[in-house]
Amino acid sequence: ADAGSPILLDAADRGALRWEGGTAEVVDVQKPLPNLIAHRVEVRSGRLELGLSVDMDVPEWTRRRTQANHTGTHLLHAALRKVLGVSASQRGSLVAPDRLRFDYAAASPTTPEQLSEIERLVNEEILRDQPVSKEVMPMEEARKRGADMFFGEKYGERVRVVEVAGFSTELCGGC
Repeated sequence: ADAGSPILLDAADRGALRWEGGTAEVVDVQKPLPNLIAHRVEVRSGRLELGLSVDMDVPEWTRRRTQANHTGTHLLHAALRKVLGVSASQRGSLVAPDRLRFDYAAASPTTPEQLSEIERLVNEEILRDQPVSKEVMPMEEARKRGADMFFGEKYGERVRVVEVAGFSTELCGGC
């Protein structure tokens, strides 16, 4: 990635595939191309063949915790920009079921008082429990809605916009 592009690391979903006569465990998930999600699996029983219909199962609470931490990165990014200004921008992140990490750059070092205000804003938004909406739309519509766009070259003409009502609206590659 170039210096302006963040390094986004998400913990891959874990779960199982099931089909008539077999099962497999998901051991890794990658996104080798913009619209392709590839699962690496270990077959536990049966034979996995091209054309089979499979059911995929991700443990619900693992997924929900991952989604909550993903939303947390959106809240944190918005709070950083509210407190530190528009120079604050994401440079990388990790989203996992048990934690998140958010790397950012800003025009000047963050003071303890600013950190306290950022924390207060994020916690306030969590307690507001506002709906989180996700919508795929043309890039031009996202611009008209005022979505924050930080890594423009990573997105095509149709983009995914995540909004935390009244607090954050930005382009997002997904959870």
